[in-house]
Amino acid sequence: MLANRAISRSVLGDQIKDRLLEAILAGRYPPDSRIVETQVARELGTSQAPVREALRGLEALGVVEITPFRGARVRRPSAAELDEAYVVRSTLETLGARLAVPRMTPADFDTLAGRFADMQRAAAAGEGQAVAAADADFHGRLLALAGNSTLVRVWRSLEPYSRTYITLVVPGAHPEWTADLHRPILEALRARDVDAVVAALEHHFDEAAAMLARQWVEQAPAPVAVPQRHRKLRRPRPATAHKRPATPGTARSA
Repeated sequence: MLANRAISRSVLGDQIKDRLLEAILAGRYPPDSRIVETQVARELGTSQAPVREALRGLEALGVVEITPFRGARVRRPSAAELDEAYVVRSTLETLGARLAVPRMTPADFDTLAGRFADMQRAAAAGEGQAVAAADADFHGRLLALAGNSTLVRVWRSLEPYSRTYITLVVPGAHPEWTADLHRPILEALRARDVDAVVAALEHHFDEAAAMLARQWVEQAPAPVAVPQRHRKLRRPRPATAHKRPATPGTARSA
């Protein structure tokens, strides 16, 4: 019974970590804002223990920092950290492209073209968060076509450093600029030209790094308060260990 309880808490902690990371990447917890353990536990209807475990997991990813007696705060990475992440991400994605392009079907290309169209529509509407989400999905789908789960796993570990911070935080970043960076990649994919895709991706990250160097302000601003009306985190589903078998003849809700 004790083992089941420990496993359940670990699973719940992972679910809460995913919810918090999703909220951070969506901009609901901006850099330098506090994540209040008791508030998160109350919103999700859990005890503080799995929330604390989730925050430690995010600390290990480098997304939050936990200070004794002050709690958890979303980290604002340095320009050097972001630049290093872009170098690694460029290398991973160019490798992924070399593996992915020969495997790409017309349907796969249409999906990528659709995500680019989503970016353009969101950019025209000035919706930076939607651009960031479509941007991440575009790159994630391209990398998934490589058929290498290890490559995808390593790439995902860099996402907090390369998704929202550039689109939402760096002064001077524009949604239209972010969306347009993907046009040469898509055109090279349309031609099924592996070397052209690799060159377009390298140019993409070179441009992003150059913009970062011009715009990033190392000095952190005053702490940002989380808006009172931020969307609440979704309640995690109960762990499997706590599920009870359905009573025969009893209807289940969908």
